[in-house]
Amino acid sequence: MIRGCTPLTMNPINGHFLIPPGALAWKVAKPMQIPYADLLEHTKSEILGARLWRLPPGSANTWHRHVRAEEFYFVLEGVGRMRVANETLTVPKHGGVLVGPQSMRQIFNDTGAETLWLILGAPEKEFAPDEPFDIRRFWPEDPTQLPKELAGVVWPPKGESPGAG
Repeated sequence: MIRGCTPLTMNPINGHFLIPPGALAWKVAKPMQIPYADLLEHTKSEILGARLWRLPPGSANTWHRHVRAEEFYFVLEGVGRMRVANETLTVPKHGGVLVGPQSMRQIFNDTGAETLWLILGAPEKEFAPDEPFDIRRFWPEDPTQLPKELAGVVWPPKGESPGAG
């Protein structure tokens, strides 16, 4: 158990859920305007989170950490770039990185082609029902800051939204 955190009670699903490709709804995440699809949104899973993230060239997701969740980052298409704490990683197609909850992390794309990531996280619930939600536990620093590799880039774009599908 993490010191200072209330234990969580999480309920596993009963049976199974089939998620056909047509069931995926692409959305755009704020504040960084990155297209994503929540693979498990209709399952009500309390234990596992799974999302696809499409990073256009010159983009980045938020600089963040988690309270309890470990996250596994897996590159499905393109070359993945990511910073974890003070280290910059290059993740080849079909390569992955497991990141512990307290490590600051950010995926970004400083290449000329879109990158498609699969990100799995567990537990999905990070706060107990009696525990107050505090966004600063996820974003202790400016979440919109870009890595040094994107110096001079303006992201998210002003006045436009990247395509979500």
